[in-house]
Amino acid sequence: MLRGAILDDYQRVVLAIAPWHELAGRVDLRVLHDHLDTRSQLVDAVGDCEIVVATRERTRFDDATLEMLPRLRLLVTTGMRNAAIDLAAASRRNVTVCGTRGWPGHTVELTFALMLGLMRRLREETAAFAQGAWQTGVGRSLNGATLGVVGVGQIGAQVARIARGFEMRVIGWSRSLTRERCAEIDIEPAAALDDLLCAADVVSVHVALNEDTRGLLGARELALMKRDAILVNTARGPVVDEAALIEALRQRRIAGAALDVFDQEPLPASHPLRTLDNVLATPHIGYVTRENYGVAFADAVADIAAFLDGQPVRVLTDRP
Repeated sequence: MLRGAILDDYQRVVLAIAPWHELAGRVDLRVLHDHLDTRSQLVDAVGDCEIVVATRERTRFDDATLEMLPRLRLLVTTGMRNAAIDLAAASRRNVTVCGTRGWPGHTVELTFALMLGLMRRLREETAAFAQGAWQTGVGRSLNGATLGVVGVGQIGAQVARIARGFEMRVIGWSRSLTRERCAEIDIEPAAALDDLLCAADVVSVHVALNEDTRGLLGARELALMKRDAILVNTARGPVVDEAALIEALRQRRIAGAALDVFDQEPLPASHPLRTLDNVLATPHIGYVTRENYGVAFADAVADIAAFLDGQPVRVLTDRP
């Protein structure tokens, strides 16, 4: 029987949320709940496994790591894109990588939860309310504000559509954005990213992480934002230069940031983003819903079964 491991089941729900029993007698599965911080910890934990199920980009599988996992034959990731997996290296080492389906709307929902939470001072007001206080500050409305959407793909387009329901002015930018696409989703095209940053009251980031977008928003770009503007990032942490963001927040060069993603995850307990009073943050839960997990891990079961049957599905490759 093949051995398999499910990584990073932080909430201890994965076994109950998908039909893993369908693999009984074919795969001996183990579940790891705590994050493995180092390559050596990962190899010690799953080095005897032919099958590994990874959740999103929580664990890095680069060439050096794959070299130390010679028994690995199938790597399943939730989602159909994972920047933490070196697909070319996996192919060279005869490791099949498969993805799963999901609904990006869960991240859209959290984007607005964070946006509204920061604008309406929910962290401050709920904390004060618990201490017996009443109305300690004045929030701001989305109505009439300008939203700048950085990255108008599937998620960015959904964010734009919902923002129109709040009667926000919406401007968008991405390298491939066309006027026809802007007309389709009823937003204004920004001539350049700099123009969007200068105009927006809320900047919401929705680009995929790659070599072109890593550090897309650095100190220069953050300096272009209005002093009372906020930044929302539910895409990937490294899209925004973290050190530059922390400095901008400390110096109040922008009003605040609402974040669900970080350079290092889990975020260290002593990290400054945990202590700044103009940050509203969540631990990368944009995709973490019972509904999304149900689809993703059911697909993971199906991916494993199909691989064992010699007919892998949802195979990811490094080819464009």
